[in-house]
Amino acid sequence: MKLSKELITLDLETTGTWIEKDRIIEIAMIKSFPSGEEQVYSKRVNPGMSIPPAVAELTGIDDDAVKEAPAFSEIAGEVSAFLGDADLAGFNIEAFDLPLLGKELNSCGYKFSAQGRRIYDAKKIYHLNEKRDLSAAYRFYCGKTLEDAHSALADTRACLEVLVSQATRYIGEGYGIEELGKFDYKPKPEFYDEERRFRWWNGKLYIMFGKYARKYSLEDLAREDRKYLEWIVSADFSPSVKELAEKALRGEFPKNPAGGE
Repeated sequence: MKLSKELITLDLETTGTWIEKDRIIEIAMIKSFPSGEEQVYSKRVNPGMSIPPAVAELTGIDDDAVKEAPAFSEIAGEVSAFLGDADLAGFNIEAFDLPLLGKELNSCGYKFSAQGRRIYDAKKIYHLNEKRDLSAAYRFYCGKTLEDAHSALADTRACLEVLVSQATRYIGEGYGIEELGKFDYKPKPEFYDEERRFRWWNGKLYIMFGKYARKYSLEDLAREDRKYLEWIVSADFSPSVKELAEKALRGEFPKNPAGGE
């Protein structure tokens, strides 16, 4: 790989995906030099909060794994020094890793900005260059070129062939399409309502608007400012948000459908 400047490829494992609140539990960086040499920096981090079960299952990092690890404030200086003014690379780093890393560094008194650096985001490059449409699926699963793409009948026939091929590939020969029902991919519910007025974090719902935005959980509101919940009930919000506020006033709080994260 030809380089004219140092390049750091990095990845973070974190307690969740809320940049403002979640914390780093592992950081890894590989610094590539124009000479071809490499330096590696890799450390686990004690986030100072409980690691949600879903994150522990995904990463293999639970509370016990980081109880002896340093807090990020203890390694912020060496992380900042390792970063220097190098260009940066990673997978989805522009949307997640860099904002969260910047938040952590800045909170420890170290200035960090992606401005002035070249950013190479492998996810963005991947999605720009590799189509993820029906024609691409037809080539991948069926080994054919989709003629008359965007003709309703041609697209419908191709989709049926793709499903048959998927059943064979992922379930096995002799199984029907019905077996694909086990692949019911559902996004993790980060928000309680469609308007995104309340968001799940660390097992609690946090309000995302008004003077308590990103600061108070629903339980906090019920305890500290019941009049604010009463205003929500009387104001122009969706029925689900009003019902949520009404129940909170009665001391009833929903459980996270994701199972505690």
